[in-house]
Amino acid sequence: MSGDPNKPRIAILGSSGTWHSRQLTAAFLRRGITPTFADPTRLASHLGGATKVQVGAIALSECDLLLVRDVPGGSLEQVIFRMDALHQLENSGVRVVNSPHAIEKMVDKYYTLSLLQGAGLPVPESRVCENNSDARTAFHDLGGDVVIKPLFGSRGKGMVRVTDPETAQRVFTALQMGGYIYYLQRFIPHDNRDTRVMVMGGECVAAMERVARGWKTNIAAGGTPTPTELTDETRTLCLQAAQALGADYCGVDLLRNPSNQLFLIEANSIPAWRGLQQVTNENIADKLVAHCLRLI
Repeated sequence: MSGDPNKPRIAILGSSGTWHSRQLTAAFLRRGITPTFADPTRLASHLGGATKVQVGAIALSECDLLLVRDVPGGSLEQVIFRMDALHQLENSGVRVVNSPHAIEKMVDKYYTLSLLQGAGLPVPESRVCENNSDARTAFHDLGGDVVIKPLFGSRGKGMVRVTDPETAQRVFTALQMGGYIYYLQRFIPHDNRDTRVMVMGGECVAAMERVARGWKTNIAAGGTPTPTELTDETRTLCLQAAQALGADYCGVDLLRNPSNQLFLIEANSIPAWRGLQQVTNENIADKLVAHCLRLI
C-alpha cells in the first residue's frame, strides 16, 4: 500500500500479473499511488477483539478502497466466505468496488436477468429449472432452438446451442449428473454480432461491437472487436441496467434481433476490457481508477 499518508490506501483483490492488473497499476502510479495486490484465496477474518480482514500481512481493513478484480470459484463454503469477507470489509467502512451486493447480483445470470426484468428492461425469453422433465418441456416451449448456459461463468465458456430433442436430452442428462441447474434461453438470431458497453459512474465510457463467424461472439471465443456508436436507446438501457444492479461499473452485453429489438443478455461485475481497449481512444483503466478515487 502507498506509504504516503496523504495518498489513499488502495488494494486490488486479484493477481498482479494479468494485463488488466498492469493497466490498473500504471493508472494508479500516474496519480502517485502504489496499489497493493491481495490474493482472494488467502482472505482471513478476525472476529472478537480486533475485527479485521487481511491477506497475509496486508490489512485490507485499513484500506480506503478495495477494487475487486477476482472472486475465484471454489466450494460453496469458500465462495460464501469470500463474499462474507467483502461484506465485512464494506460494513467496517472500506469502499469496495464493486460492492459485494452488486457482485452477488451479477455473478448469477438468472438473478441478473430477473432483476433486469423486474426493472422493466427487455431480456430474452428464458427458463430456469432443476428437474430434467421440466427442462425438456422448457426446450419445446422455447421453440426447440435454445442456448443452454451455466448460471455462473464468463467468456462464453460452457454455453451450448441445442436444436434437436435428442441432443438436448444428452445435455440435460450431463447437467443432471453434475447437479447443475438448467438455464435455457430462446435463441435470438443476431447476425453473429452483439454489443459490449462499459458503464462507469452513470456514464457509458466505451463500447464495441463483437463480430464472429458463429453465434458465440465473446472475444475469448473468437469474436472480433469493432468500433461502434451507441444509439440513445442502447445508452439508456445500459445505464438503467447498471442502476438496477447497483453497479459502480460493469460490462453490459446486448444483442439486436432481426426485428431490430434490443435485449439485455447479461452484465459482468468484473468485466475484462482488453478487446474493448483496442477500439476506443479512452484509456479504460484511467477512467476506472479516476472513478474509484472519486468514491472515497
